[in-house]
Formats: sequence, C-alpha cells, structure tokens
Amino acid sequence: MPRVRWAVTGVVLFGAFVWLGLLVDRQPLQLDLEVATALRGQDTQPAGRVAGILTNAFGPVLPYVLAVVLLVLVLRDRSRLSLCARLAAVLVLCRLTSVVFKPVFERQRPRAYPDLSYPSGHVVSVAATGLVLVLLCAWLRPRLTRWAAWGSALATVLSAVFRVVLGVHWVTDTVGAVLAVVGVGLVSATALRLLPFPAGERRSLDG
Repeated sequence: MPRVRWAVTGVVLFGAFVWLGLLVDRQPLQLDLEVATALRGQDTQPAGRVAGILTNAFGPVLPYVLAVVLLVLVLRDRSRLSLCARLAAVLVLCRLTSVVFKPVFERQRPRAYPDLSYPSGHVVSVAATGLVLVLLCAWLRPRLTRWAAWGSALATVLSAVFRVVLGVHWVTDTVGAVLAVVGVGLVSATALRLLPFPAGERRSLDG
C-alpha cells in the first residue's frame, strides 16, 4: 500500500536522524573536522559575509512566510481550511524537530556560538517549508510540483552551505536536519492523509 510505504520510509529516515545524532554526539566525524578546518575563519571573509546576509533569507523566517500564505488561501476560499490546517500541522511538527532534539543531543558548535548544534535549525526551517510547499502544490497546482521540489532542494542545500561556511554548524548537522524533516514530514503527512498525492498528481508524476 502506498500509505504504508510512505510511513515506513519516514520512520526509517527519522531513525537515521536519531542514529546519526547519537553517532556524532560526543565526537565529530572526520568529514565534519576536515570541512570545519578547511573553512575556519571564512565567517570574517567576503564569502562568509555574503553567507551571513543570505542565511537570514534561507532560515527560520520561511515557515512564517508559508504560514501566512496558507492563511491567505483559507481566507480566499474556506473550502481549503482542512487542507491548509493539515499542511500547517506538518509544518509545525517538522519545525519542532530542531527545538525538541537539540537539547537531547547537546552537540556543541564548530566555533563559539550560542545555542546547540544538532540538527541545524536554519536547515530544518528551509527543508520543512520546502516539503510543505511541495505538498501544497501537489494538491492545488500539480503541474508546479516538480518545480517546487527542485526549488526546495536547492534552497535547502544553499541553507546548509551558508551555515557550514559560517562555521556555526557541522556538515552532519545539516544532513541530520534533512533526515529529521523528511522523516517526520512523511509520517505526519501520511497520518493526515496528505500522502499519497491526489490521483491527478500521480498521473502527472508518472508522465
């Protein structure tokens, strides 16, 4: 059954997020150390200053922007209340992965910086917004779903790059953020009957 496959995939991805968090909780991976060493001091260089500006756009503000969009959709058409409420619930649950699990793992940042490190809150915000945007398009504008998926993936990667260049996150913080969001997102979207996509969208994807 498609619903079971979506749910199981989500559980597996969330399990991978927890496993990775436990793996890096006390000691960064070699990849983390090598990237952090290579980029040390970049936060004060031109690339770091650009990343510092752009990270504000690719971060926690995006879920609020999407929430406003969902509210506007409901105000324009009350028949969309159920859909938008369920999408908002997925958005909140995905965003909470950072709030809830940072204190669980208590991972320190690559450099002195307030707040804990795993998973990256900025990447969680962007990935959560992107996931819900894809779901929204799948239900209301199926032809835009592929564009939404590619755009969301690109925005998530950019957010991760900015945080790593700034030296405020390890690479695995950003990977864990994506695993957490997709895992929780798939499970919650399945439970709320947002997955599988409507039949018309499945035909579009198959084509």
